[in-house]
Amino acid sequence: MRKNKFNNTSGLTLVEILIGIVMTSIMMAAIYTSYTVVNNSFTQVTDRAKISASGRDIVGMLMRDIRMAGFKYHFGINGLGISTADNLQYVAGDETGTLIDSHAPIIVIKNKLGYDRDDSSVEPTKINTDDLCCDRIHIVYGDFNQNHTAQPYKRYKLTYFADKEPENDFYSVYKTKESWIQENEDLVGSWTDKCPECYIRERIRDHIVDMEFIVTGDEGKILNPPPRPDNPSREHLYSIKIVDVRLTFRSNKPFFKDEASPDKPRLVKGIGDRSREFFDRFLRDSVLVSIHTRNIGSGF
Repeated sequence: MRKNKFNNTSGLTLVEILIGIVMTSIMMAAIYTSYTVVNNSFTQVTDRAKISASGRDIVGMLMRDIRMAGFKYHFGINGLGISTADNLQYVAGDETGTLIDSHAPIIVIKNKLGYDRDDSSVEPTKINTDDLCCDRIHIVYGDFNQNHTAQPYKRYKLTYFADKEPENDFYSVYKTKESWIQENEDLVGSWTDKCPECYIRERIRDHIVDMEFIVTGDEGKILNPPPRPDNPSREHLYSIKIVDVRLTFRSNKPFFKDEASPDKPRLVKGIGDRSREFFDRFLRDSVLVSIHTRNIGSGF
């Protein structure tokens, strides 16, 4: 019988296997660490991009609507029996009506959460008493629909405001669109949110930190406080030429690894006393834009 000889067979010793396992573990740890760093960096860049994109989207909406403020449609000479100009009632919002009913093209209400048609609901409370959020803006403009025989001339009011849902610990931006209903034979009308194109409390974006509106008059001076029809500043309601909009959002999830130290807080800059220091781990980013009004003049 032939005997096999294994004297020349090569193999790995236990020590070599252990060394291989250790080296593989070190390489895997290095790869995982690199992946974690890259993934965290990508997540941070994505979070920044989302906040920035959200701000730009809302600014685009505000820009379009603010530029429409005070617009009045003129149909001109026609053979349809429709008046050449808007004959809708105008409500000043002072002695002749309430502030919330006013037809002034732009009304900014500082530090006012929530919005209700009759403004009779319980005042919304802030999550923290020192929260910045938020200003409210009302924008009124005219439009036209010749196929609507009962009321061809339209008037709309857009309201941007911030509020908090009971189940959330953050504020959201909402938008409401109302229409002025006053048929041809009527001498007076009223705002409603029941028209087909109207809506109430449409949520636009979550995690708003501050929404600030600064108005500038025709002399290039900031109108502070902003003009309102229910006080003497109403004489400047039709002098608004620029609306500076500053929106600040925060990330949905914690962004930074550690909280800020007391001597190096994370600062959100605002106008005047609207700046605030933060020490938590959330990322906050602001967008600021100046919007020129195009249609505000002598009034409706």
